[in-house]
Amino acid sequence: QVQLKESGGGLVQAGGSLRLSCAASDHTFSGYATGWFRQAPGKGREFVAAITWSGAHQSYADSVKGRFTISRDNNKDMGFLEMNNLKPEVTASYYCESEDVGWPPTDFHIWGQGTQVTVSS
Repeated sequence: QVQLKESGGGLVQAGGSLRLSCAASDHTFSGYATGWFRQAPGKGREFVAAITWSGAHQSYADSVKGRFTISRDNNKDMGFLEMNNLKPEVTASYYCESEDVGWPPTDFHIWGQGTQVTVSS
């Protein structure tokens, strides 16, 4: 089973930017839609963004449209989430996921360990 590993999280001031990366352990990653979800303490999972296997189509949560950009590099088996104009309310653990079901995705089969994003005011 492919494994996903996130990186790029950290502490940033409001208005700043971060770029999250997701590295997959093998090339099967390139055949599936992939995306990101987040989870803040005491809250449930929240969809953030997803991208089709080819990268031709993207889907975003309304709360991040215009500020976050999802992309992927199938040659490197990697996914990315560019986050700009960050606000404190987006503080959460961010998880890369893959083997999405349907489009827009309604579920997924694998996810990584997560990377913490903290935005200070």
